[in-house]
Amino acid sequence: MTFQIPKLLHEVLGERQSPLALLAVAAACVAGIGLWGQHILISDDIALWRQVIALILFVDIIAGAVANLTRGTNAFYAVRPLHRWGFIALHIHLIAFAALLDLPLAPYVVIWAYTIGGAILLNALFARQDQRVLAGVIVVIGWMALPLMVSDPVGLVASALFIFKVCYAFAVDHQKAVTG
Repeated sequence: MTFQIPKLLHEVLGERQSPLALLAVAAACVAGIGLWGQHILISDDIALWRQVIALILFVDIIAGAVANLTRGTNAFYAVRPLHRWGFIALHIHLIAFAALLDLPLAPYVVIWAYTIGGAILLNALFARQDQRVLAGVIVVIGWMALPLMVSDPVGLVASALFIFKVCYAFAVDHQKAVTG
C-alpha cells in the first residue's frame, strides 16, 4: 500500500510513499527536534526568528536524510535528471544554517563544497553499480574530517547529516543498487 503525495511535496517525498516511509521520516524529524531543538533555540544573542529558521533547515536536512533513501523519492528523481541537478545546486542549507546561528562560516563552506562536489561526481555516475561504494567512501572521509573543522556539537551533527543526505541518501540510485 502506498499514499499519493501532494504535488507540492513531490520534490521531498516523490509521488507515492509507503506508510512506513512516511512514519520513518516523521520519526527522524521528531527525534531531531527532541534531541537538538533545545540546542538550536538556546541563544539570547541571536534573534529568535533566525534560530527558528535554523531549526527548520536542520529538520529539512534530517527529513531529506531519510526521505531520500525511500523508494518514492528515489523513483521521482531517477526519471528526472534535471531535477537531480537542480536539487544538488539548491542545497545551501548548511551554509544558511551556520550563518543564521552565527557559526564561523569558513568550515561550513568547505564542508558544503566537499559535499556538493561529491554529489556532482556521484550524480554523474548515477545508476552505476559501484556508485553506492563510492558514496560510502565520500561520506566516511567527510565524517572523519568533520571534527577537525567543526567544534560545535549542533554544527557537527548538522554537517554529518548534510553529507549523508546529499552524498549518500540522494546522489545514490538505491533502487538500482538493490536490483542491479
